[in-house]
Amino acid sequence: MIPKNHPRYESLMTRELIVDGVEKGITSIHGLIAQGRGEAFDYLLGEKTTESALNAEKAAAAALLLAKKPVISVNGNVAALVPEDIIKLSGLVDAPLEVNLFHRTEERVNNILRHLRSLGAKNLCTKSDAQIPALSHERGKVDSDGIFSADVVLVPLEDGDRCKALVDMGKTVIAIDLNPLSRTAQCASITIVDNITRAVPNISGFAEELKNSKKNALLKLVDEFDNRKNLSDAVNEVLAHLASYKY
Repeated sequence: MIPKNHPRYESLMTRELIVDGVEKGITSIHGLIAQGRGEAFDYLLGEKTTESALNAEKAAAAALLLAKKPVISVNGNVAALVPEDIIKLSGLVDAPLEVNLFHRTEERVNNILRHLRSLGAKNLCTKSDAQIPALSHERGKVDSDGIFSADVVLVPLEDGDRCKALVDMGKTVIAIDLNPLSRTAQCASITIVDNITRAVPNISGFAEELKNSKKNALLKLVDEFDNRKNLSDAVNEVLAHLASYKY
C-alpha cells in the first residue's frame, strides 16, 4: 500500500497501474520502459500541463469534432493508465476505439478489448483486415473500417514509424508524447506534450466546451495551430522550468 501523503503518490500509483496491466496481460513488459522514459520527461515539464500543451489539446478536440471519421488508437499503456478517460473521449467525439499494438499478439488484443468492454466501451473496431503501407507484418495490422479509413487518428503513446506512415496516408495524426524531440512528436500533425493522464481528460474538457461551436470556429482553431511552433514552445517551457529550479 502506498500512503496518500507520500510525496510521489501519483507517480507511484501510475507505475502500479502499468505493472497491473502487465500482470493482466494488457500491457507489454516493454511498456514499463516507455513509462519510465515518459516520467523522466514529465519531470522536465514540472509534472504539469503547460500552456503549449493546453493549446494543442484544444486544437486536438477541434480536429476530432470536425473529423468525418475519427478513430482513437489504444495500446497497452493507454488501456492500463486511462481506460475510463479514453472511453469517455470516444463517446464525446464519436470516435471508435481500435487496439493497435507494437508488440502485438492476438491474446493481448483480446485482453484489451475485454478490459475496455468491462468498463463500458461499446464503440470498438475489432478487425485486423488491412495493412498500413510501409509497415511490415504485425505492426501494420489495422481495421479497414477503423484506422485504415479514418481521416483523423488520435495515437497516444505511438511509435515514430507508425505515426509517419499514418501521416503519409494523408491522415491528420494527433499524438500525445512527453518528448517533444521524438520522431512521433516531430511527425504528428498535432503533438500534445503532456502526460496522458492529464492530456486525455483535458481533450475531453475542450470537446465538451467546443461541441456546440460553429464549424468555422473549429476550423479556425485547427488552421491557426502551428505544430512546429508548438514543439518549439514546449522545449522553451522545459528550459524555463529548469532555469527556475532551485538547485
